[in-house]
Amino acid sequence: MTTQASSTPSSEDASAERKRLYWHSRRGMWELDLLLIPFLDACYDQLDAGLQSDYRRLITLEDQDLFTWLMRREKAQDPSLQPIVDRIIEHAENGDRSQFKGL
Repeated sequence: MTTQASSTPSSEDASAERKRLYWHSRRGMWELDLLLIPFLDACYDQLDAGLQSDYRRLITLEDQDLFTWLMRREKAQDPSLQPIVDRIIEHAENGDRSQFKGL
């Protein structure tokens, strides 16, 4: 019996990666959860590989830094992260808000 190696990630790998991203997007601050999780659900899969990489890097950073950048108090310390920060802000301002009705 021969098996064929695949260069694309399996659906199990993709599912595990998605779960990992979800749990890393859950933060110690509710405000960040309200920004990051809806963005992950609605936008992450449509991002190009570079922005997906930037998102994965962004969620490794400290909550206070993320909060400061996502509340537009300061620009991201690493300018290469500003495009993903801007995308998250844009989604929060213009995305579907139906999940927040009744809060």
